[in-house]
Amino acid sequence: METNQTVIQNPIQSQTSTATAAITKKQIPFKIIGIVVGIVVLLLIVFFAFRFFSNGSKPSTTSEIVWWGLWEDENIVSSAISEYEANNPKVKIKYVRQSKEDYRERLTSALAKGTGPDIFRFHNTWVPMFKSELDKVPANIFTVSDFSIAFYPVAVSDLTVGANLVGVPLEYDGLSLYINEEIFEKTGKEMPTTWNELRQIARELTITDETGAITQAGVALGVTSNVDHWPEILALMMLQNGVDLTHPTGKLAEDALDFYTIFSINDGVWDATLPSSTVAFAGGKLAMYFGPSWRAFEVRLQNPNLRFRTIPVPQLPKTEANERDVTYAMYWAEGVWARSKNKEEAWNFLKYLSNKEVLEKLYNQASKTRMFGEPYPRQEMEILLKDHPIIGTTIYGAKTAQTWFLQSRTWDGPTGINSQINKYFEDAINLVNTGKEAKVALEPVAAGVIQVLSQYGIKIQ
Repeated sequence: METNQTVIQNPIQSQTSTATAAITKKQIPFKIIGIVVGIVVLLLIVFFAFRFFSNGSKPSTTSEIVWWGLWEDENIVSSAISEYEANNPKVKIKYVRQSKEDYRERLTSALAKGTGPDIFRFHNTWVPMFKSELDKVPANIFTVSDFSIAFYPVAVSDLTVGANLVGVPLEYDGLSLYINEEIFEKTGKEMPTTWNELRQIARELTITDETGAITQAGVALGVTSNVDHWPEILALMMLQNGVDLTHPTGKLAEDALDFYTIFSINDGVWDATLPSSTVAFAGGKLAMYFGPSWRAFEVRLQNPNLRFRTIPVPQLPKTEANERDVTYAMYWAEGVWARSKNKEEAWNFLKYLSNKEVLEKLYNQASKTRMFGEPYPRQEMEILLKDHPIIGTTIYGAKTAQTWFLQSRTWDGPTGINSQINKYFEDAINLVNTGKEAKVALEPVAAGVIQVLSQYGIKIQ
């Protein structure tokens, strides 16, 4: 007998299964969205972490400018550096004062190795030696026109290669005539303005003992061994006499050389047995002495009681009413390494250092520990120093200054342009002092000058 059975579902179970199915269908989209959001967040975290650590764990980079100085202690420049860093928080300045010994060779070596400083100090006559390593001054720092208005003419000439500037001076110096005021007051002598006046006064102020030895010298000229800055003095005489120093031959050059040596050969106002001219002047045993302004520090240190001042270097008699004086410049400038990775920042810092306000601050800071700061290189600042008893003379002669490679105390080493040029002229002076004619003594000088200048790519006309 066949029985029809009806299967009755459990209503509770049925409802439960249906609800479960419904819930599962609704949950699927939300889980997908959650996963996607999580992935996006993770990717963002990874992205920003990469940016953060790729920048050296810093939100922004800082440029370090290495500056090789030479004369100024860190305490003199530190306030200017701190002020600049405060206004430029992404730039740090590292000042490294160098020793003068072997400075040019060490600088040359560092640049050749690719480890040179961003900014370095160089002598005004060193441009031929470093022209390939010196970056061009950007127009937004100084145009040639603006530079010519701001700085003395000699700096424009010295620091120009082709049509481009390659450096900025933070100071200026030149040759002056130091006067022992006590000797001049005691004897009633007038200050010399011409070379003939200087020669006459020097003879009158020279004192010798019973053996003929000089006990008070009139002026330190004539030889090379103990006349500090003889290269600059000889160059000054030759330039005033119209000599083209790239061709130091002919009567004008011979006359200048003869005049330099006449003080030792004929006049007897100085000789090689005496101490160096700086020491003799500081000791009160020398009436007149040629030197740059910074020599005053040494004089004062050796003899705090010595009364002295400077006056302009002597001139030749003027042949024309509007003829200008000829003075002699010797100074240092700052340049930016052509391969620096921070050239823009370096030039901005030099522009800051060379403005009037900062130069005054540097001068005043230096004056706290010595007689005065470095003379200003800007023409507009002439009025601030023109009456100074020492550097007023330096400033007086700045607008008409000339210069050349005859320079002492540059520490450019045996292969440097100054050392090589000096040696040729030194030999000529020594030959004349031994009786040789100036014409004969200058013959090897002319050939030597051409050789040295050609070595550094200077074309001789």
